[in-house]
Amino acid sequence: MTRATTTTMTVRLSGTLSEFVAANVGEHGAYENVSEYIRDLIRRDKERAEKEAFDRLKAELAHAYAAPESSYKPLTAADVIARNRT
Repeated sequence: MTRATTTTMTVRLSGTLSEFVAANVGEHGAYENVSEYIRDLIRRDKERAEKEAFDRLKAELAHAYAAPESSYKPLTAADVIARNRT
């Protein structure tokens, strides 16, 4: 089991960004505190990035499956290893 590490970060916000965060935190906001809000934003951004990467992979696979079989060429394991070393 890996240990979770904790990193403390300082972020400065002013003006409308600060007001926006304040409106989303506390008694009338959706979050108990700023840290909870920031963690949720980071999780959602991580999920978005992972979804984009998955969608790109799906598109590449769809393109490969749509290609005519004549465009495929046989490869050995050694061919793949050599290709990935360059």
